[in-house]
Amino acid sequence: MSGLLALLDDVAAIAKVAATSVDDIAAAAGKAGSKTAGVIIDDAAVTPKYVQGFAPARELPIIWRIARGSVFNKMVILLPAALLMAQFAPWLITPLLMLGGSYLCFEGAEKVFHMLFPHADKHIEADMSVKDPGHLEEEKVTGAIKTDFILSAEIMTIALAAIEAPNLWMQAATLAVVGLGVTLAVYGSVGVIVKMDDVGLWLAQNGRTGAGRALGRGLVKGMPWLLRVLSIVGTAAMLWVGGSIMVHGLADLGAPWLYDEIHHIAEAAGHAVAAGWSGAVAWATTALADGVLGLAYGLALIPVGTRIVGPLIGAVTGRRTGKETGH
Repeated sequence: MSGLLALLDDVAAIAKVAATSVDDIAAAAGKAGSKTAGVIIDDAAVTPKYVQGFAPARELPIIWRIARGSVFNKMVILLPAALLMAQFAPWLITPLLMLGGSYLCFEGAEKVFHMLFPHADKHIEADMSVKDPGHLEEEKVTGAIKTDFILSAEIMTIALAAIEAPNLWMQAATLAVVGLGVTLAVYGSVGVIVKMDDVGLWLAQNGRTGAGRALGRGLVKGMPWLLRVLSIVGTAAMLWVGGSIMVHGLADLGAPWLYDEIHHIAEAAGHAVAAGWSGAVAWATTALADGVLGLAYGLALIPVGTRIVGPLIGAVTGRRTGKETGH
């Protein structure tokens, strides 16, 4: 009997450790996932464009194909690469974060530049010339998965830098939870977004009450505005996250002066308002400064991206890139 009780005690202790580990993984995943918010918002804002122009019946299958490619990117390629880097080359994390931050600043600044100085989108012109819907779908899905790979790499690197796990398996489990959670959040949201106008149209035509039909018409009219707001929020988030990564990266590499200046300005702004608002004002000031710096840095990168990096990628792959064509 005493042996059975001892065994039950051991099982209870193991269960307690396992439960604690699950809680630790969930907490670490939540903390790491929150650091990737800016990239997630932009990912959700960018992805709906890949289903524009297709029949409604093909929208969800296309999103499902992109989501599967995203899971493959994160779980099969990026997660093992991140763990190997953390174990054998942790010094690479900050430079890779800054490389990803540069990409975010460049993309965000290019969107701002396009809004201020509109120009023809040659990707859309190329799509219009494609007559075969199946071929166009393959090109769109392939392009979306490639774009997802870049954003997923940034998400996984940001998450890896934020994880304070005591061992390798905790790192792996946390990264897996973050990767799957982000994919579900992004593509679940995208699925809802792209089908809302169809739901609204059905309600407008088949609603049994005046309120239901009015709601349907509101959804149909409101979706373009929602997509526009998402695009603006996503662009702002890219610049904020990208700028923040660059500022923190410089500090980690031994050049903390920019980080210190922003910190002092944010503290002064926080002290200038009532105590209850000081934290929010300090955070907003920091985010604004990071975003402005991200925009300035991204604008400086546009000539580099369009005239050097784009042609180099095109030369290696044998294809002209969007950056090379002025997109």
